[in-house]
Amino acid sequence: MARTVRLRTVEARPNARSLVKPGELVDLVEVTPLTLADRRIYNQLLEAAWDAIDKPVTHVIAKADLRGSHNSNDRVGESVERLMTAIVKVQTEVDGEPAVERVQLLGGNLETLRRDGLLEYEIPARLRRIIGHSTVFARLQREVMFALSSKYALTLYEMVQKRGNLRWKSSERFSLDQIRGVLGVPKGKLTTWSNLNLRAITPAVAEVNALSDYMVEIVPAKTGRRVTHVELRWWRKDGQGGDAAARERSVARGGREEREAARAADPVPPAAGQGGRPRPAWLDRVGEALRTETYETARLRHPGYDVYFVEAEWRAWAKGREAPKDPDRAFLAFLRKYAEANPL
Repeated sequence: MARTVRLRTVEARPNARSLVKPGELVDLVEVTPLTLADRRIYNQLLEAAWDAIDKPVTHVIAKADLRGSHNSNDRVGESVERLMTAIVKVQTEVDGEPAVERVQLLGGNLETLRRDGLLEYEIPARLRRIIGHSTVFARLQREVMFALSSKYALTLYEMVQKRGNLRWKSSERFSLDQIRGVLGVPKGKLTTWSNLNLRAITPAVAEVNALSDYMVEIVPAKTGRRVTHVELRWWRKDGQGGDAAARERSVARGGREEREAARAADPVPPAAGQGGRPRPAWLDRVGEALRTETYETARLRHPGYDVYFVEAEWRAWAKGREAPKDPDRAFLAFLRKYAEANPL
């Protein structure tokens, strides 16, 4: 059997609209908290170094490219210093076993003091090795990265961009500690689910839904009476939804909160075709989901497949077709054919 060769992350190329970020640097956990500006600047440093990012060389970028709309270089210097001292935890493997690697994000650097000067910088050796071995990455649209207004929204956007093209997966479960760590919530802050949801998750979800090509949900899950986990769900928007996001990115930020609140008041449910596709009318008659035992049967018959992703494909395929007499059996039949055509 032919062996699938995975594209190395360093072989992916940035382009005029997007940049590439290794997946290991998306789901990292900050030991030292970073700001939104720090995260944006770091993404730009990675991009400027990309052609030789896994090599022991010095990279150069104009400070003007890092300033954004600010006239002063002070903010750039402050971000660089935080990135130099930032320690993060990266999930990795050693001899096939899961491991945690602690690394610094940025090595030594030299900043010329002229306003139009340059920043010379290095990527630490241990981080170069992680990037060199990476085979999973997020492709980030520049427009979205600069339109998002909080570090929680930017991090959530990166998480979804890393996962969005997975063929058999459209959700992932995190403990509250895990989601706090990945989002970069400072230690001792937003310790309750209500505060975390109100201050970080809900605003981040609203911004990502408004500005990106994906819709996202973060749904709480309880153990007993306490929320202990969340499920991250994502699905790609249809053409109309993508056009709306592009329009939102092109207009002024003022009024965006009101528009996001209006959308939140009348959300599109994930079951509606997983991607903003209109829900077939006959599916409305079976409720928001198939029977619970249908999902259980699907998992038993076809282990390894994301049954919710396949359900989304089925709903899209079913649009405009004649209503089946038994939707649950129709879905299982679709899943069988899908598995035959897309073997794991």
